[in-house]
Amino acid sequence: SKDIADKLHLKLGDSFIAYFVQDPPRARRFEISGIYRTNFEDYDKLYIITEADVLASLNGWGDDMVSGIEVLVKDYDQLDEATQKLFFELSTYKDRFGNALYARSIKDINPMIFNWLNLLDMNVWVIIILMIIVSGFTMISGLLIIILERTNMIGILKAVGARDFSIRKVFLYLSAFLIGQGMIYGNILALLFCFLQDRFQLFKLDPATYYLSSVPVYLNVGYIVLLNAGALIVSLFMMIAPSYLVAKITPAKSIRFE
Repeated sequence: SKDIADKLHLKLGDSFIAYFVQDPPRARRFEISGIYRTNFEDYDKLYIITEADVLASLNGWGDDMVSGIEVLVKDYDQLDEATQKLFFELSTYKDRFGNALYARSIKDINPMIFNWLNLLDMNVWVIIILMIIVSGFTMISGLLIIILERTNMIGILKAVGARDFSIRKVFLYLSAFLIGQGMIYGNILALLFCFLQDRFQLFKLDPATYYLSSVPVYLNVGYIVLLNAGALIVSLFMMIAPSYLVAKITPAKSIRFE
């Protein structure tokens, strides 16, 4: 890893001798063909990757012997179920030396990392809820201001026979137009920001704390469409209640409203 290479002052193409504490002790010369960095301290400070044949030779393993097998799942949501199923299936088997076989998921091996990720997910939901509440109050107050500014117009429309529902629809359509316009500009700015962050890594992170060197960006068209649709629907529903203020306005008083 980069941490080990920096501590040993090694670079690509350099060679070094590794000593293996066995009986008797063994030494092997290796040449560095690549340097990795995962930003996971437990990995970067402990593991050196080499060919499987070298380890098999040092441990006296045969061609059909390994210390473990990694199984990948396509759907992360099925990880726990797959691990449990594999665990019970392997519990009935033993290898040729009588050792029991068992299965562990990546979450069992690195619980601290996934607990940290779950905490971040919770923070995201809290921030989203707070943003919805703040933006909702802002939109409601904006619609109320628009209605109050158009009180005289509402009175005139009612005087010529317009119904409350028809007038409410006018303000709801206006709200939808303003919300849609804001969403278009917001999406353009957000996508531009994501592109710049993905390309140039403008916002850096401390790898020792966040396990990442920069803020990651992941764009999913389906999520973007659902998020925009959900935001539009929630915003329009929040506009319904203040639009009922139209029914409280009477033509006799509102026409004289200055």
